[in-house]
Amino acid sequence: MNLTLLKEFFAGFLRTRHIARHFRRLAMLETVTDASVSREVPPSLAQTLVASANRSTVQLLGVLGSHTEGLNTQEADALRVQYGLNEVEHEQPLPWWVHLWHCYKNPFNLLLTLLAVISWLTEDMKAATVIFSMVVLSTLLRFWQEAKSNKAADALKAMVSNTATVLRRDAAKRIELPIKQLVPGDLIVLSAGDMIPADCRVLSAKDLFVSQAAMTGESMPVEKFAHQQDAHTRNPLELENILFMGTNVVSGAATAVVLATGNSTYFGALAQRVTATDRATTSFQQGVNKVSWLLIRFMFVMAPLVLFINGFTKGDWTEALLFALSIAVGLTPEMLPMIVTSTLAKGAVFLSRKKVIVKRLDAIQNFGAMDVLCTDKTGTLTQDKIFLARHVDVWGQESDDVLEMAYLNSYYQTGLKNLLDVAVLEHVDIHRELKVGTAFHKVDEIPFDFNRRRMSVVVAEEHQPHLLICKGAVEEILSVCNRVRHGDVDEALTDELLARIRQVTAAFNEEGLRVVAVAAQPMPAGRDTYS
Repeated sequence: MNLTLLKEFFAGFLRTRHIARHFRRLAMLETVTDASVSREVPPSLAQTLVASANRSTVQLLGVLGSHTEGLNTQEADALRVQYGLNEVEHEQPLPWWVHLWHCYKNPFNLLLTLLAVISWLTEDMKAATVIFSMVVLSTLLRFWQEAKSNKAADALKAMVSNTATVLRRDAAKRIELPIKQLVPGDLIVLSAGDMIPADCRVLSAKDLFVSQAAMTGESMPVEKFAHQQDAHTRNPLELENILFMGTNVVSGAATAVVLATGNSTYFGALAQRVTATDRATTSFQQGVNKVSWLLIRFMFVMAPLVLFINGFTKGDWTEALLFALSIAVGLTPEMLPMIVTSTLAKGAVFLSRKKVIVKRLDAIQNFGAMDVLCTDKTGTLTQDKIFLARHVDVWGQESDDVLEMAYLNSYYQTGLKNLLDVAVLEHVDIHRELKVGTAFHKVDEIPFDFNRRRMSVVVAEEHQPHLLICKGAVEEILSVCNRVRHGDVDEALTDELLARIRQVTAAFNEEGLRVVAVAAQPMPAGRDTYS
């Protein structure tokens, strides 16, 4: 009988693979439904954001207790004590005793525990010991494996940190702070590629475009301004000077003041709704529960039936009860929980050798049911560093002029903080040769955006014409150039020369190098603003 039930269980286990797609479709539909409902802003939060959007800068800073030059360290520390860390509520690790209970509670373990107690009451110590040992070993094995995986996952999370550029009144310059240390009233500086670390009000902006797809579902970036144009707007998501935590800057630069942090943000309100919902059972858990209840129902039918038939035919009800209990024990595969848990644990250990952490053993079956698994790797998992390998002209020859122009662009630009600029700025010898900061000064900047795919700065030497220096993708730079520099001579950009440039670029790409183009254009010295 035990062998038959085991076959039925594992047959059901294998059948889950064929219905995996069905469960994934249901999960996607549930996600879409939840997302459409969850975008509603809580009324109290909506009123606060609308009021903040319509206040003047002086009024808003007064309400927040801030300053045009930002908070000082003591004020920030006091506010952090009042409001807490800027962390959105997420699934907290369970206390060990709660985790142990979750590892134990399932119909099959409860059934085996009941049978162990009955065996102990009937003085069948051998059966009670065997059954109870299987339950304890299965529970402890699951608890140990999941606890170890959770610990490894927490250690991995601790390696990832996000920072924000914050203005402090008592600091000599802008400082980088972990996002979790931000408080309401902090002034932050944003540029292209930055994630919005809290709900903020824009104080100043230059060509600022923000992607709010996570909040509104709109794929196109939205331009943000320092002032709210329509004072009658009541939908916070339509406010033109409010930035939401979890969105990101597509292009431009801005200075903003933090309005709310952590769970008080709109993103935090959504996260609270998500974490408040119970975790859905997997198809594997459903299969185990079905087998467990099948055994329980079969036992509730067979044990009483054997009891009454044996009792009425033989007249010895005590013997009939013991025989019925032995039937109940015999119908139960005591080793099944141990076999299932050990098999899943073995799968988790195998995946850990492949650098995959499985926090819950039941997820192993979900991995097996997948046809395609898509993952994303970011720089947080690698060295997160780019090296400047070569600085060449369009003929592939080393060129110091190219490095000098690239250095001026990276030094004076504020529109995009990326690893390419860091790699260029490591050449401090260029800084000394060009006398950056003394001989040159910045006139204006045209920030990077993902339509132009280039960014420009305008610099000038004293009593000299302005110099517009542009940096970006090779094709985008070539599309706005009509001359190329060859040594000290500028040549017309012909079709033949354009094809040669593309061959040089393709050769670098074949070597695994990322190619960025730099161009320059003298400009009249009369302008102060460029767009």
